[in-house]
Formats: sequence, structure tokens, C-alpha cells
Amino acid sequence: MLLVSVILLHSCGREEEKGYEYLISAEKALSYSPVYIGNLVNAAAAYYPEIDQIKPLISDGVDVYTVIYKTMLDGKAIEASGLMCVPQAAGKFPVICFQNGTNTVDAYAPSNFPLNTQYQMIEIIASMGYVVLIPDYPGFGASAGKPHPYLIREPTVRAVTDMIRAAKEAGGNLIKDIEADNLLAFIGYSQGGWATMALHKAFETEYGNEFELAGSVCGAGPYDITYLFSSMINTDVYPMPVYIGYIVNAYSYYKQFTNPVTDILNEPYATSLAGLYNGKLDFSQINAQLTTSVQALVNSSFLAGFSTDAHYESVRNAMVLNSIAPWHTTKPLYLIHGGNDTQVNPQVTEYFYNRLIEAGSSPSTVKKEILPGLDHGDAAVPAIVKGLVFINDLMKGAGK
Repeated sequence: MLLVSVILLHSCGREEEKGYEYLISAEKALSYSPVYIGNLVNAAAAYYPEIDQIKPLISDGVDVYTVIYKTMLDGKAIEASGLMCVPQAAGKFPVICFQNGTNTVDAYAPSNFPLNTQYQMIEIIASMGYVVLIPDYPGFGASAGKPHPYLIREPTVRAVTDMIRAAKEAGGNLIKDIEADNLLAFIGYSQGGWATMALHKAFETEYGNEFELAGSVCGAGPYDITYLFSSMINTDVYPMPVYIGYIVNAYSYYKQFTNPVTDILNEPYATSLAGLYNGKLDFSQINAQLTTSVQALVNSSFLAGFSTDAHYESVRNAMVLNSIAPWHTTKPLYLIHGGNDTQVNPQVTEYFYNRLIEAGSSPSTVKKEILPGLDHGDAAVPAIVKGLVFINDLMKGAGK
């Protein structure tokens, strides 16, 4: 027993001596052979022919690790998690960081469900010669039990940034023969599109000395939350009340506004709201306990006064704070959106693109594409495939 105690203490000491600032652990979750990846891509291409575009880029097997790391949430240190996917061949590789769309179920978080087909298609991008990161976001995985700070900018940017830092620490240490380069690109869809835009701006304006941003792809993101929220409630019927409730619940819990929930939602929805976002209920289950009738869901005084009434100033300020203010970007940026999106109005992308140009961004730097006839879910795969081709071209241009 004494010998075991000495060995354990010595082992803990060695881990502390490594001096990881962000990384806690990196454990292999699964591996994909080149044959398996080829079969997976062929099967997916039968449904989405555009995937054929990435077939020639696949060159290696992939190892997938669950990474746990340190970050901050609501002023407190927490453990967060995500997936780190690496080529099986040794080397130093640029980083692609993927931000997933809205999720309400902890069991569906990337680190809890790496075999989810949607995540698999992102994980195997590592076979193209990249370190691929898929953060869980706070509130999922290692930080389950804490309410997810949905569409709250600071903790989202902080958690993803700290995962990138942890991945650099993992390379060459816990993950041998692999090193993450400073060159990186972001890609995301829906909530992930918003998170990617926030990260693109932060890495261009705040972290330029630490990382080299190649560019980003933002799909169907609610970049201007005030504009999005207005489009949600200025209609008789909104098909996805889960999104309205998610924003209100997160902004209330994390004190983004001072109004009580009853100022915004009617009963019984105001009282039951917090219990719906417990990490166990999916979209359909939450939608079933809300209502698609905006007048039944949202307080009539809020509907009338959201834009101008001083009583709702803190709500408006919170949405401005967590939107991405347009700026003059000099890094390549690709905005893409389904033209028939009923969940995130494509006018959000049109509006934000125009504001980026007004802020001095060049149309040769910022690319916009509206995919005709596609709804929110239908546009996801085409957007990601187009985005990957865009990013791969950027990385080649950077000599990687």
C-alpha cells in the first residue's frame, strides 16, 4: 500500500510538472481506418452528391480523442470538453475548429456521442491533413449540469479559445507525434455559424499575436440577435419555439437582462421554462411543451414594446451585447444560408453581410451565398461541404 501511494504521488507530481495551463486530459475515443472513411464518405455521397468534392482530399486514417480542459464560465473556473481529431500519420497540422448547431441534449454532445453520423463527417476531415476540434460548449460533456449559455458571446468565445490552447498542449505530449499549428480556420452552422462569426472577429482583433487566422465559414447564423429575435416574434406562428425559450432561459439565468421571465413569456411557459432546458429533452419534446402561437407564448406588452419601451431596455441591451457588431474584416469570410430557411431568416445573413461591407470589408474578402429553395436543415450539408472546399483552398494558399 505504501509503494502504491508513493507511485501515485510521484505520477501526480509528474503531471503537475508538465505545467499544462489549459489541458486536463486527452483520451483516445475511437479510430477510423482509411477504408472505413472511404466507405463512410461513399455512403454519405449517395444522399449528398456534393460530398464527392472532398473524396480526393482524403489521405489518412483518423484518431479521435476526448479532451477535457480548463475554462471560465460566469466568473468561475470549470472543466469543459470536446473532440480532438488527428491524422494517424505524424506531423504538424493546421487546425479546423467546428462549432456545431443548437443542441439541448447532453447525450448528443460531441464528446458523448462521437459516433453520431453528423459528427463523424466532421471528425474524418482530419484525414485531409488537419487537426479538427469539435467543442461541446459549456453546459455539455464535462460541464453538464450547468445551464448552457446559449448565444451568449463571451463564454462561447472563451471556451472555444481555451480548447484550441488545450489542443496545442496535447500535441506532442498526451498525443504523441502530432502538433497543432498556429494556423487555423473556423467553420460552423446555425448556432455554430454565430459562434464562428464571434470567433472570427475575436481572433482577428484580439488574438492576432497568438494565432494565425486563415479564414472562416459561417452558415445560417443569428449574427444580429435583435434582428433575429424580432423576426421570430413579429409573426403569428413561429415553428421552433424551442429557440425563443432557449434564448430567454439562458439570458435570464446568466443575468444578461434584469427583467423577470414573466415580462417576456406568458404563463404557464414562463414558470416551466427552466425545467425544459435540463440537458435531457430534445427539440420536439421542448416544442411540445411550448406553443408555436407567438401571441400565446409571448407577453403582449413585450410584443408591443420590445423595440421602444424603456421597460425592456435591459433585454434589448443584452441582445446587442451578444450580437456581433460589424467590422472591417481583412480575413476571408464565407457566409452561406438556405434561401427558404424558416428557422433562421436568411435576411439575417443578407443584413449582416451588407453591414460588413458598410463597415469597410471588401466583397473580395467577404463572400455570401444564398442556397435557393433550401430550409435550415436541408442547407446544412451543402453549406459545410462548400465551406470545407473554401477552407482547404485557403490553407493551400497559406502553404499548408
